Amino acid sequence: MIHPGGLGDVLLAVPAMARLRNRFPKHRLVLCAEDQIARLLLACRNIDEWTSVQGRACADLFAGADSATGQVQAWLQDCDLAIGWMEDFDGKVSETLKAVGVGQVIVRSPFSVTIHATHQRDRFLEVIDEAPPEDEGDVLLAVPEPLLHLGRACLEAAGPSIGESLAVIHPGSGSAHKCVAPELLASVVGALQISGGTPVILEGPADREPVERLLRSCVNPPIVLKGLDLLNLAGVLAQARLFVGQDSGVTHMAGLMGVRTVALFGPTDPARWAPRGAHVTVVQGAPCLCQSWGDVSQCEKKPCLDMSQDHLVALCLAIMDHDGSSQNRAVATRDRRAEP
Repeated sequence: MIHPGGLGDVLLAVPAMARLRNRFPKHRLVLCAEDQIARLLLACRNIDEWTSVQGRACADLFAGADSATGQVQAWLQDCDLAIGWMEDFDGKVSETLKAVGVGQVIVRSPFSVTIHATHQRDRFLEVIDEAPPEDEGDVLLAVPEPLLHLGRACLEAAGPSIGESLAVIHPGSGSAHKCVAPELLASVVGALQISGGTPVILEGPADREPVERLLRSCVNPPIVLKGLDLLNLAGVLAQARLFVGQDSGVTHMAGLMGVRTVALFGPTDPARWAPRGAHVTVVQGAPCLCQSWGDVSQCEKKPCLDMSQDHLVALCLAIMDHDGSSQNRAVATRDRRAEP
């Protein structure tokens, strides 16, 4: 499987990977993707092997059959099916895969206009000729004990014992035009603190500004976890009672893990991009009327991100007050999958 996309895009393909696992139970699944994402999926047993999409081995796939060498060549020579979720304008990737000896080759972008499915997850499934799932709430990212240990260590190093009151909030996204005002999230932070919860803020490499604005609006500064890699991040999320985030890869991670997720959507369409499942609640402002991403970037008022503070706070408090019976479903699934 070749997927050169970012975190959210690759996680949207995880249901398709699960279908391939079911279709080929005696085969090994090999993923060519960004390093951290591939390591996460390997640790969670979604795949069996991986190679870097930024590495020489993957780059050789674009250069012809004679350039495929080493472990990748060995994999391909023994490969029954190769999937490329990507564009292949000149057909070079397909040509290389077939020439090396792959039994069946499918190279097709999930963005292709020939795909009929609406949700991006279902578009990945359509590429491999699979129907959308009937159960929207499957936990497909089961976090193993070593990653849980990493998450606990991160939380213990950052502050006092958190226990079952953890709420993780991610104020950033791949685009500032998809993010609500940090002051709105600050109201959630304050309400959670008053109710006895422990909000923890995630700060990724591109999140410094929204995190700083959020902190300036908080009466009591919350714990901030900075620069976590995906393995540590998965361990933290698996212990959260609530996750609040924008349309981002981290939000998709929380959704795939079965964490109770509040997904904040503005200019992007949740019917296509939101995490799926009964444990996910999408919150939106007014319908976005922009016709293109260029219009979105020039829109100053962004009414699609103007959400009711009272509604968002009440929703988050209600989830935190839940009896916890569905909390950490990813952990329960992990335990079942760990059985021989």
